[in-house]
Amino acid sequence: MKFVAVTSCPTGIAHTYMAAEALQMAAKQMGHEIKVETQGSVGAENVITAEDIKNASAVILAVDTKVDKERFKGLPVIEVSVKDAIKDAKGLLERAAQAKPVANIQDQVAEAKAQEKKSRTGAYKHLMTGVSYMIPFVVAGGLLIAFSFAFGIKAFEQEGSIAAALMQMGGGSGAFGLMVPILAGYIAFSIADRPGLVPGMVGGLIAGSVGAGFLGGMLAGFLAGYVVVYLRKLIKLPKSLEGLMPVLILPVLSTLIVGLIMIFVLGGPVKAINDTMVAWLKGLSGANAGLLGAILGLMMAFDMGGPVNKAAYTFGAATIASGEPSMIMAAVMAAGMVPPLAIALSTVLAKNKYTEEEREAGKAAWALGASFITEGAIPFAAADPLRVIPSIMVGSAITGALSMIFKATLAVPHGGIFVLPIPNAVGNLPMYFLSIVIGTVVGGVMLAALKKREKFEA
Repeated sequence: MKFVAVTSCPTGIAHTYMAAEALQMAAKQMGHEIKVETQGSVGAENVITAEDIKNASAVILAVDTKVDKERFKGLPVIEVSVKDAIKDAKGLLERAAQAKPVANIQDQVAEAKAQEKKSRTGAYKHLMTGVSYMIPFVVAGGLLIAFSFAFGIKAFEQEGSIAAALMQMGGGSGAFGLMVPILAGYIAFSIADRPGLVPGMVGGLIAGSVGAGFLGGMLAGFLAGYVVVYLRKLIKLPKSLEGLMPVLILPVLSTLIVGLIMIFVLGGPVKAINDTMVAWLKGLSGANAGLLGAILGLMMAFDMGGPVNKAAYTFGAATIASGEPSMIMAAVMAAGMVPPLAIALSTVLAKNKYTEEEREAGKAAWALGASFITEGAIPFAAADPLRVIPSIMVGSAITGALSMIFKATLAVPHGGIFVLPIPNAVGNLPMYFLSIVIGTVVGGVMLAALKKREKFEA
């Protein structure tokens, strides 16, 4: 049989391509043909054509973000999370092979909606769509700010300098200034499609201007999306005037409503919450800081790129929105590097407990962990969750706690070890690096001890 598939995860870095590879390998083993379109951080690759759709028996959507489904009308569609494709690609292909085309478009839409509702809650999907579009702005802005810091922490204060230009491009008047509006705009887009973009982005911009920050942007996005949905249902125009809805009535009314609510109702209270949280984070020290770091570490390792991991990462990214180095972001990235690194170490320490294929995969895990791609641990965790997940959670919790206790800071939201050499990108670099090493060793040794000895030889 011939299938087409689309894979897309919130960050568009690891899960997207791991799911595509899993589907391709499973199809080959089962004697099927499949073309997988990946919608990653670099855009759509291996794009499905009209000819591909015409020849396909069914469609598999392994996605955690909003994707275009209109082009697949008339074909049976199976929609799941990217993690489902990684864990059970063969099962998905079997489901797709047995799926039958629906009688009409209305039935197909109803069936797709039922599957989507069953697979995950709407709020998470909408938030992750916003986060997926926001992350490139955060990463670009963070790295540009880090390059500015390389000339000295205060070098950007000298007007006309390279450091000042880099700070302008990355900071509040550049990439970081767009971060909250993009987040809000694409949360609204996920809820209400294109009409949600204008009120969402304007609401996010207002959230930033009144000091409501990241939390305000999230609220503005959800508010804008549902306001547009409500207005669509409320306002009924003659067919001759329906063309005014998307270009005039919906943008103007929804932006007016969202803007007034953000300025006069939500802006002040959310700013107060945001300021309180920032003050609390800055006041953390000692055991309290260590406890928060441990919790963030547990979250990063728990589902390795899933909703819990993304919640911790999003929290960390929000703390560098002001352009200042963050202890939270440092703990999040360090803890997120540990799972693949710990697993890679265990494949070296306990060679006779792993197959040759697993030992080879362990070599790749070194690179994935060093690059802050936590998802590199997923294949090992899926094969032996009861031993792998507790081990990497312990290692990540220790790393997160030590990073916070050592008061290490990070000015960038991604990059792994490749950002460590940038001057001033990491505060207290020696102890930060030590915290990653300690967590990796603890997790790796624990997994090596727990791992069951198999019947094969090293």
